[in-house]
Order: sequence, then structure tokens, then C-alpha cells
Amino acid sequence: MKKAGSGQRTLLASVALSTPGVIAVAIGFILGRSSTQFADFIRRTAELAAVIVSWTIFSITNKDGAHDSVGESVMLKKVRLESIAKRCVGAAMCISGAVMMLIAVLSHGGESGNVIPGLVIAILGVIVNTFFWLRYSKLNKIDPNEILAVQSKLYRAKSFVDICVVAALATIAIAPNSTAAVYMDIAGSVAVSIYLAVNGAIIMLEKQGKGARL
Repeated sequence: MKKAGSGQRTLLASVALSTPGVIAVAIGFILGRSSTQFADFIRRTAELAAVIVSWTIFSITNKDGAHDSVGESVMLKKVRLESIAKRCVGAAMCISGAVMMLIAVLSHGGESGNVIPGLVIAILGVIVNTFFWLRYSKLNKIDPNEILAVQSKLYRAKSFVDICVVAALATIAIAPNSTAAVYMDIAGSVAVSIYLAVNGAIIMLEKQGKGARL
């Protein structure tokens, strides 16, 4: 149960650290009005919801004595719950990707305003998400678990996404009125949307039990 406790604490830490990020990015978007920032807010909100579901299900399926139960009905319930958590993560990524693509297509490259708050949050996101990516990968190798495996994939995607956001917002911050800034803002949303949609679809279509063997 010590290993399960580590996984539960890591998931709870993910929830605790993701919540302020959603609020901060929302404030950043209000100040900056960048399409990439708004897309980033939608993405973080959907992912936070998925992490909360994963934490709740992990807590239920790893209660004291849960691993001692060998009844078929108990195991089937555990598999179903883990499948729900996995698909919630995949769905969150697909929804985020679709919203980002829509915003990128509808964006007309208006004035972006102050993107510094969003840029700072994105940089911190790269650091934090990379940490959780490595942490979940380590926990899953020690004690393979569907929820931990899919969280590792989610945070790997989040790290890549934040790198794209940093690149887009940095360009806007350095040259806010340039053509490069406009196209970089849109390109950032498109790159992020495609990456999330593809990886979300892979997670949702992946067979149960495969993810834990990352």
C-alpha cells in the first residue's frame, strides 16, 4: 500500500498544482487576449477535470485491502473504473485539441496585449509537467497501473504543449506587432491541437491493460 499511497499523493499534488494554473492562465488571457492563451485555458481546465477523476478513481481502487480481494466482480469493477479514468484523460485531450483548432481557425490575428503572465505560467508549466511526467513514469515502472500510466502520457503531452505555448507567446512578447507574432500565435494553437487530438485518440483506442506496461 505504500506504493499506492505514493501514487495517490502524486495525483493529489497534480490536482493542487493544476488548479492555480487554470486561474492564472485565465487572468493571463484577460490581460493578453491571445488565442493561444485562451486555448491554453480551455486545455488546462479539461485536463484538470480529468486529473480529478483519475485521483478519485485511483483512491477508490487502491483502498486498504483492495489488492487482497480476488473476487471476479471486484476485479471487473476495478478494471471498469480504471478504464473510465483512462478515457476521461483521452477525452480531455481530444476536446482540448478540437477547441484549440477551432480557435486557431477563427482567429483573425488581433492585438494580443500583455502576454507576459501567460508566458511565465507556460514556462513554469514546462518545469512542473516534466517533473510529473518523470514521476508518474517512475511510479508506473515500480508498480504498473493503468491510471499512473495514462497520467504519464498526459503529462508528457502537457510538457510538449507548454513548450509550444512558450515559443508562441515568447515571439509575441518580443515582437508583438510583427507578422511573425500573428502567425506564431496561430501556429502554436494548431500544433498543440493536433498533438493533443492524436494522443487523446490513441489513449482512448488503446486496449485496457496495455497502458500500464509503458
